[in-house]
Amino acid sequence: MRLGINLGYWGAGMDADNLAVAQEADRLGYSVCWVAEAYGSDGPTVLSWVAAQTERIDIGSAIFQIPARTPAMTAMTAATLDSLSGGRFRLGLGVSGPQVSEGWYGVKFDKPLARTREYVEIIRKAMRREPLSHQGEHWQLPLPDGPGKAIKLTVHPVREHIPLYVAAIGPKNLEQTGEIADGALLVFFAPEHAEETTLGALRAGRAKAGQDLAGFDVVPTVPMAVGDDVSALADHFRPYTALYVGGMGSAKQNFYNKLAQRMGYEQAAAEIQEKYLAGDKKGAAAAVPHELIDATTLVGPIERIADRMRAYAEAGVTTLSLMPAGFTLEERLAGLRAGVTALERAGLA
Repeated sequence: MRLGINLGYWGAGMDADNLAVAQEADRLGYSVCWVAEAYGSDGPTVLSWVAAQTERIDIGSAIFQIPARTPAMTAMTAATLDSLSGGRFRLGLGVSGPQVSEGWYGVKFDKPLARTREYVEIIRKAMRREPLSHQGEHWQLPLPDGPGKAIKLTVHPVREHIPLYVAAIGPKNLEQTGEIADGALLVFFAPEHAEETTLGALRAGRAKAGQDLAGFDVVPTVPMAVGDDVSALADHFRPYTALYVGGMGSAKQNFYNKLAQRMGYEQAAAEIQEKYLAGDKKGAAAAVPHELIDATTLVGPIERIADRMRAYAEAGVTTLSLMPAGFTLEERLAGLRAGVTALERAGLA
């Protein structure tokens, strides 16, 4: 099992610290550094900045939002980043959610699975430098009855095949991801619930493509905090968990809330969402069960984290992307180093 680092969103006044984290992860031998985007800083600009100031670590988008760019533009960006980084880019995609898609990008959030499938098909074709022709429900290239013609990517990517990942939570999305992608970007992944919430659907998708999970990258992002007081460390992640389970989406459409329900926390998930959407963020955080946090984070002393890393590896995780907690740069760097130590003690390095 390899280690990754997820730097999350940028532009919150910690950019210099984030770069230092990426550089330390590079020095420590981490496999990949992921960068996110929502409706603030964009991913490609940050990734090019990180790539220019690191040497070996892969750079990955977690995620580029599908409603933000046409598939051809995403293919151009992927080819450019792979070239600039010397073949270190990984392309992670996701549909985002209805609030961002429709409220920020002005793109209707309909048929996300079909839209993702077409998007990936077009990117794959563009990256193969084939004349770009596609007649689908969501994109038509070239547009019919116009002056457009099928053209191909003019630049040559460093690699013939850039690894493509899809962020997936729901069963249907996970199954499709197994079928069409090289890896899955996951959140709130609990090893104890891996088969019923995640791996079963991924395996079904791989079977549709005539393959199994061998070579498929299973990549959960896992918050981490090192120390002796497990309960206090878990409490640090209460607002984070409440935000996603309670506030990411509407009362009718929250993928993270449904995931918590599939893990057996139906009553707690409903209470967290009710309180969060009513504006009671503290109450929502207090309603998050300790067991849910403990199952989806790495908290405690090094040996305990090493034990949990073994559980992740045994559950089928191939790249464990860490999000070390800390309010200072030194705390985050210490978390990075602790991750390497725990992986070694787990016998997984």
